[in-house]
Amino acid sequence: MSSHRKKKPATLPKENPVAELPVGECAALIGLDWGDKRHAIALLAHGAQHRETLELEHSAESLHAWLDALKVRFAGQSVAIAVEASKGAIINALLEHPWLLIYPVHPATSRRFSMAFTPSGAKADVPDAQTLLELVRHHRGRLRALLPHDPATRQLALLNELRRKVVDHRTLLSNQLTSVLKGYYPQALELMGEKRYSPLALDFVERWPDLALLQAARPETLRRFYHVHQVRRPELIEARLKLVRAARPLTKDANLCEISKLQVQMLIDQIRVLNEHVAQIDEKVVAAFAAHPEADLFKSLPGAGAALAPRLTVLFGTDRARWVSPTELQNYYGIAPVTQKSGGQKWVHWRWNAPCFARQTLVEWAGLSAQYSSWAKAYYLEQKRRGKSHSVILRSLAFKWLRILWRCWQDHQPYDEARYVARLQLRNPALFTLIQAA
Repeated sequence: MSSHRKKKPATLPKENPVAELPVGECAALIGLDWGDKRHAIALLAHGAQHRETLELEHSAESLHAWLDALKVRFAGQSVAIAVEASKGAIINALLEHPWLLIYPVHPATSRRFSMAFTPSGAKADVPDAQTLLELVRHHRGRLRALLPHDPATRQLALLNELRRKVVDHRTLLSNQLTSVLKGYYPQALELMGEKRYSPLALDFVERWPDLALLQAARPETLRRFYHVHQVRRPELIEARLKLVRAARPLTKDANLCEISKLQVQMLIDQIRVLNEHVAQIDEKVVAAFAAHPEADLFKSLPGAGAALAPRLTVLFGTDRARWVSPTELQNYYGIAPVTQKSGGQKWVHWRWNAPCFARQTLVEWAGLSAQYSSWAKAYYLEQKRRGKSHSVILRSLAFKWLRILWRCWQDHQPYDEARYVARLQLRNPALFTLIQAA
């Protein structure tokens, strides 16, 4: 009699579980060189001796499929990735995967690091990815990880960025309008006001697109036009009417004038559309700022107003761990100067690599604060007396303001001008004396 042994059911081999990593360690380090058609990748897994390299086709599907596979492979543990970008499509895609630690690397940094070992200047995508990998592998402590803003701050940041782009485009068209008018109808530039995108300017040129039509208009018609557009000063209106009577055409070239009028109308139509969009964006900025948890802190700042208060809010956000000291803010936003020494020479200059719009926001607000803050005004006048230039004073004033704002932000305490001036009496008697004299 034969005996039969039962066969055990076939089972799939179990995957080796990923060992739990020490605190602060990453399951893998990656260098990603982002391209228009293909992306080069260099990867070093934790504990591995050899790097892995591959290339991905440029598509959202292939990128996310690769990232999903990495998440499974490393059991969702942290993976550090270095990339030559701080915003844009690649950053938007990487932010969809919260287990990634994103390290933006300035292109100049990776290029100079690469040139140290390849002085010939040779460049290729895969070696560039390997350079980024080496940076995040050996110098991660000197890189700053990208910390995504909370949804409320991100919404406000995107609205501010969109508004800046639309306003910049409107400025470009306004400059083109100025250029065209200079070529055949320069008198209009004095009669329409300085803001070429204003309703007064656009309505004026649309109604009187050349000098002949303007001089055919009755003086009372022109007066009524200016009154409707809130120009009420009699002396200004009479000066403009006098200019109209004495004006002579720059050119009598009929072809040039007709083509220029077509171009002017085209520019007017485009600027009007952008004006409508700026107004819509402004409404959304007001609503987003009102709902932001830090609104009360930043709307109390002297001189900030409806335009700058939302922009200042974005520079800080809501995460108090983002900026552990005011020095980090001053360096990152390019307000702290850079000192270079060589032999007996010393040179102090701007930080060239800084977010331009953020720095512009701080400098603009510093200038306005001197009109509304007693100590800021006293400081500005004293520096002016010492011979400092306007731009240097504003940078220095923004430097001081960042220290104050960081403290208010950390303490969740709105800025109090009277309280700060009272403290100046003890900490900076010289400046307090200037305030009292003013």
